[in-house]
Amino acid sequence: MSASDGVILVGGEALYDVVARDDDTLDAHPGGGPFNAARTIARLEQPAAYLGRLSRDHFGARLERILLDDGVRLESVVRTEDPTTLALAELGDGGSVSRYRFYADGTSAAGLTSEAALAALPEQVDALLVGTLGLVLEPMASALEAVVDRLAGSPALIAVDPNCRPEVIPDPAAYRRRLRWLLARTHLVKVSEEDVHFLDPDRDPVRATRALLVDGPTVGVLTRGGDGAVVVTADREVAVEPPKVEVVDTIGAGDAFAGGFLSCWHENGLGPEALADLDAAVEATRFACRVAARTCERPGASPPYRSEL
Repeated sequence: MSASDGVILVGGEALYDVVARDDDTLDAHPGGGPFNAARTIARLEQPAAYLGRLSRDHFGARLERILLDDGVRLESVVRTEDPTTLALAELGDGGSVSRYRFYADGTSAAGLTSEAALAALPEQVDALLVGTLGLVLEPMASALEAVVDRLAGSPALIAVDPNCRPEVIPDPAAYRRRLRWLLARTHLVKVSEEDVHFLDPDRDPVRATRALLVDGPTVGVLTRGGDGAVVVTADREVAVEPPKVEVVDTIGAGDAFAGGFLSCWHENGLGPEALADLDAAVEATRFACRVAARTCERPGASPPYRSEL
C-alpha cells in the first residue's frame, strides 16, 4: 500500500486552554497539543484521526464538534463522564506563553487506558504522533506507550513531540527514561529550545537535539520560535528561516508545526525511510514553519486551512 492509504493518528490530550490576559479577562480556547496537531493535519486536507478521551460535558462536546468540523476522524475517540481537562495559560511579553497550570487530576485526558487505546486503533496507520501530556499523565502515558509498541513493527512513521511541561512532571528522571524508551521506537522527534533546555541543559540546543537521535530517530527538528527551525541529523544540520508575521500569541504554534510537517510528508507519499533524504526533511520543515507562522497570527490554537497558505 502507498502512504496515502491510511491515516495520521495523533494520540494524547484534548483540553481547554484558559488564557489570562493583562486586563484580568479570561479567554477560553480549545487546545491540547495532540488535539491541535490533529486539527492542523485535517485542515491541511490530510487524513487525520484523534486517539484520546473526550468528556460528555459541555467542553467535551465542543471539542468533539470542533474535531468533526475540521474533518478529523473520531472512531478512535474514547468517551467519558469525567470532566474536561483544563490548562491555564499565562502570557508573557510578546504574546508568548510564560507558564501553564494544568487541572488534570480526575479529568478526561488522563484516564485513557492501554486496553481502550489499543481497541480504538484504526485499521491502517501511516503515521503516529504522540507527545505533550500524553507522555506524563497516567494511565494515558502508559496507554500511548502500548500504542507505540504495537505500531513499532509496522510500516508507520512514528513521531514524538515531547512538548515538555516541567510543572506537571513529578519525576524528571523517570520522564527521561520513558522518552528514551519511546525514541528507540521513533523515526522523527520534534523539540523546541525549551524542551531541550529541560531535557539536556548542559548542551547547546542543536547538540542536545542531536543527542536525542542516539536513541533511535533518524531526524530531529528543533523549533526556535521566531528564528525558525533547524533540521538535525547525526552529522548535519540545516537552518530554515520562518516567514515574517505579526504575532498575536504563540499558543498551538509548535503543535501546528508538527502537524504541518507530517501533513507535508504524507501528501508527498513519504514513509519512514525517506527521512534519510535531508532535502525532503528540509522541505517539510519549511512548510511546517509556514503553518506555524499562520497560527501565530490569530489568538489561541487555530491552525490555518490549506487554502490560507
